[in-house]
Amino acid sequence: MTSDHIRLPNGFGRLWTAHTVSSLGDGVLHAALPLLALTLTRDPMALAVVTAAGTLPWLLFGILGGALVDRWDRRRTMWITDAARAVLLAVPAVAAPLDLLSIPLLAAVAFLLGLGGLFFDTAASAYLPDLLGREPALLERANSRLRATQTAASGFAGPPAGAALLALGRAGPLLADAVSFAVSALLVRSLPATPRPVARARESLLRQARAGASYVLRDQVLLGLALRPAVGNMAFVAMETVLALFAHTRLGVESLGFGLLLTAEAAGGLLGAGIASVLGRRLGTGAALTCTAALEGLAILGLAAAPNAYAAGLALAVCGAGVGATMVLAPSLRQAIVPAELMGRVTSTSRMLGMCTAPLGAFLGGWLATAYDVRTPLYTAAALLLTMTAVTSTMTGNRRVEAARSAAAERAADARAAEESEATGATKAAEEPARAVGAG
Repeated sequence: MTSDHIRLPNGFGRLWTAHTVSSLGDGVLHAALPLLALTLTRDPMALAVVTAAGTLPWLLFGILGGALVDRWDRRRTMWITDAARAVLLAVPAVAAPLDLLSIPLLAAVAFLLGLGGLFFDTAASAYLPDLLGREPALLERANSRLRATQTAASGFAGPPAGAALLALGRAGPLLADAVSFAVSALLVRSLPATPRPVARARESLLRQARAGASYVLRDQVLLGLALRPAVGNMAFVAMETVLALFAHTRLGVESLGFGLLLTAEAAGGLLGAGIASVLGRRLGTGAALTCTAALEGLAILGLAAAPNAYAAGLALAVCGAGVGATMVLAPSLRQAIVPAELMGRVTSTSRMLGMCTAPLGAFLGGWLATAYDVRTPLYTAAALLLTMTAVTSTMTGNRRVEAARSAAAERAADARAAEESEATGATKAAEEPARAVGAG
């Protein structure tokens, strides 16, 4: 029986449900938090502080957080983090009806939620391959489902629900997200246990963090996978910085039409997540990643040249499909080839590289639009993506990917053989005293 026909374990259903519920809560708060801040101030810098606070944990603690996750039990890390985030959201939920909300409080909540997201996302990414036995086909199927439901919950259902709840009262979306975290914590706590990472108490946390970063930088496949979001985030944020202005001035699109453009992009993301596994099987994972990256660049090039809103919507849908497929194939490959004891650090290092470039993209997009034209950031973003595709195409080609998978399979076989040998030795050692007693 091929791995395509092996059923995902029952534990994955609970993890998937927890992820869906939590993503819905994230979507609710993603729309409600800026609107909550807007009820307190109209100062753009104050609003920017709340937005930026949520990204700071990845920039400040990304690598160290991965090292901690590699020391801790992954399942316990996930449910404790979600339980803590549920309790955290109760603070502003209580403050809202008492008129005690403030920008500093919202910024602090955003920062702590982002810190919780760092630990939860890193632990979840490390837990999934242990749950699925590091089987590449199962990882692609699982990540496809997780990505699709995340897009549907946080991109489609969550934001309008957040706006509707906020209209009923400022505490509404905060309580809804708190409940989502509580439900997620209960589901995750019921998941099956997986082997705990081997602790290295004598090795400092900083040294372990450096080891994870250097592992990414020395491995061509992992470095190629890390460069894609690093360059991609710079390009996409440069585009998103001026997208609303571009849609208004060049396409004649108002608020409702702009929302439809974003919906088209999300719909493309759902399609891409759904066909990612098929692309990986037909083209090979490496070639599929190259194709999706090239598709993103060409789609943004088409967006920049779009003569009307319909063409722009189509371009965004194509771009979303490329991103959706990439976000299934790349994590699945990383989870299949990285040793379990390094998974947290490798994941957080890759994520941190991507987060670091986002502010540069925002500055680049704003400067290019001011100095030249509102289309210039879009053309620049397309050029960045296509250049990145050319550079990383050989780093993550099919041959390198298959070699990395073979090496990972050999490591896993050696580890199993060592465990069996150790178990056999322990059994023999236990039998020797019994024989001695019988002989006496």
